[in-house]
Amino acid sequence: MKRVVVITAGLSVPSSTRLLADLLGDAVERAIEARGSEVGVEIVELRPLAHALADHLLTGFPTGELARVIEQVHRADALVVVTPVFAASYSGLFKNFFDVLEDGVLDGTPVLVAATAGTARHSLVLDHALRPLFSYLRAVVVPTGVFAATDDFGSTDGTLQKRVERAAGELAALVAGSGGTTSPAAAPRPVTEERFAAVTPFDQLLREAGGDSVR
Repeated sequence: MKRVVVITAGLSVPSSTRLLADLLGDAVERAIEARGSEVGVEIVELRPLAHALADHLLTGFPTGELARVIEQVHRADALVVVTPVFAASYSGLFKNFFDVLEDGVLDGTPVLVAATAGTARHSLVLDHALRPLFSYLRAVVVPTGVFAATDDFGSTDGTLQKRVERAAGELAALVAGSGGTTSPAAAPRPVTEERFAAVTPFDQLLREAGGDSVR
């Protein structure tokens, strides 16, 4: 069974961030099952973990529910991460959670990034904040990110749902493999150093391009 963990950092109750997380979780579950794989999707709210996260930052040790959630992330085949926008970036609560993860936990992990805000002018947060964060953590971010402004939830044109379905399909392709026949999660996740270990030296490329005329 494939394990997908949906991390949502919404602060209000009810929360548009949680609503988007639910939409994405349902879409990812359908997309993976359509590829012939069983899947378990669990949604994690960070709001109740705020005090435990602060304690972890001070002590270096997770406790209780936070320890269980971190173990879930360790075992996950993929993540869906959703944050509200604060000061043109992800929220502090969202960042705190990923700060306490051990180095290398997300190496090669497929991640779908998503965000919510009051207006569409904050949509660039996906490319200017979330993608760089998860690239730094050496995760594999799917091409389509999902941003939802307040108006998107009341829209009847289906644009938000189309983005949700497209992003979910991309994540499912990484998790379950095309047609459900292969699974990247079943193979060792590539390490950055391994992928660049056999780079051809630049002087050799010049010699080959110039017929060995370059010395």
